[in-house]
Amino acid sequence: MICKIVDAPIEVEKLIGTFESESLGAICSFTGMVRSESRGQKVTHLEYHTYKEMAEKKLLQVISEAKERFKISDLLIIHRIGTLQIGEVAVFILAASAHRDAAFKACRFSIDRIKQIVPIWKKEFGEDGAVWIEDCPIDANENKRV
Repeated sequence: MICKIVDAPIEVEKLIGTFESESLGAICSFTGMVRSESRGQKVTHLEYHTYKEMAEKKLLQVISEAKERFKISDLLIIHRIGTLQIGEVAVFILAASAHRDAAFKACRFSIDRIKQIVPIWKKEFGEDGAVWIEDCPIDANENKRV
């Protein structure tokens, strides 16, 4: 299991081959990118802030929970902090398992759980100024979008 908070661009192409084993039947990835619009407003860029040591500890918790819940072989989570421009990768998740269903579910669970428990704060910048994004549209008990 691998988790990191980084302040440099995430090189997805280099991470895709992280898990290789003859026992793997599936490798699934999720790439979260900075989009140009949010909440009906134009976004020019984002800033992510964190308490790195605590965030990495919580990322390990996410990985542990996902491995237990979905019986995946391995999981990688990389989250970027700092200033990100439109189109840049903010988070990358890679799940490896014997079967595709577990890998797909582990990716979805992981990104939702990150938003629930990992102390990473997002500030969106747009034409009308900046706003801290505080909401988490996920039911923490059910781990489903609301």
